[in-house]
Amino acid sequence: MTLNNLTDLQVEQLRRSLLQWYNKQGRDLPWRRTTDPYPIWVSEIMLQQTQVKTVIPYYERWLIQFSTISQVAQAELQTVLKAWEGLGYYARGRNLHKAAQVVTQIYESRFPDQLEKVLALPGIGRTTAGGILSAAFNQPISILDGNVKRVLSRLIALPVIPTEALSELWALSDRLLDPDQPRDFNQALMDLGATVCTRSQPNCVECPWNFACEAYNKKIQNQLPIRKMSVPLPHKRIGVAVIFNDEGLILIDRRPEGGLLGGLWEFPGGKIEPNETVEQCVEREILEEIGIAIAVGENLITIDHAYTHFRVTLQVHLCRYVSGTPQTIECDEIRWVSLDEIDQFPVPKANSQIITALKERDRLNNLVK
Repeated sequence: MTLNNLTDLQVEQLRRSLLQWYNKQGRDLPWRRTTDPYPIWVSEIMLQQTQVKTVIPYYERWLIQFSTISQVAQAELQTVLKAWEGLGYYARGRNLHKAAQVVTQIYESRFPDQLEKVLALPGIGRTTAGGILSAAFNQPISILDGNVKRVLSRLIALPVIPTEALSELWALSDRLLDPDQPRDFNQALMDLGATVCTRSQPNCVECPWNFACEAYNKKIQNQLPIRKMSVPLPHKRIGVAVIFNDEGLILIDRRPEGGLLGGLWEFPGGKIEPNETVEQCVEREILEEIGIAIAVGENLITIDHAYTHFRVTLQVHLCRYVSGTPQTIECDEIRWVSLDEIDQFPVPKANSQIITALKERDRLNNLVK
């Protein structure tokens, strides 16, 4: 089967069988209980590269804290990032904040219902726009997220990597979309990929499309979609300083908003260079980044953490402030905070583990006393 030889009868059979399956097997998700575009928009942004089970508690807390678009727009970015803390891919949170401000200023806090206007909002691409407009307004606009790419690639036994056939896959998604029930069809297509046509060990016997699926009928479903050859992720070793001053306060700095983890607070540090000890790295990095001298002490914790395109090992040392005035050389802001205050600041996931280790150390020290 290809897009070119797909008959109207086959399209109708595929639509009908998928919608019948969805009526019985579709997931009951909180954002499906509304047609309000705001919570649907929030869910679509959170679901980018994140699993449903992870998103649901964040989604529910978000709507309690920010019940309207205008509340997001009026909030400080730090407040938004704190609400996003732990969900990852923080550019999504920053873009949601920017887009809320646009919607508030230009559209009087009413989410637009025209595709070109939605696509112009920060952080919204074609699939996200289609997901919002079909779910909120029942508009016949197709989607092509990771789950849908996998389903369609298997349906036609796509002989190349999906990224090399995006035009064909978009055209197929357009062709199959039920113009009368686009909301349910798009949700059904995502559910099919998430629960049946899974990446490994797809449950083809239960699939409503197995009668037409080229991959299933050729018994090559486990070989598709074709994947790009993976390469080992680069590994960076990072020295991190938890710096205490004489008052027992801890130094944290805020990352520039434009880069990775932008706008989040962290314990300062940097990459360990070849032939450099962790202690030498920490001392050098703090002088270069913040302009102060420190005495590097014992190791607090070592953390392994993976990002999308690389992984890091953070070697965290307790340090004592010695001299100099902290400067924002490679960060946007610096603060001295108490351990009790530190939870007010949005931090990357790995830094949360450092905070946990500090609190446990503080607890043990109090027990000894």
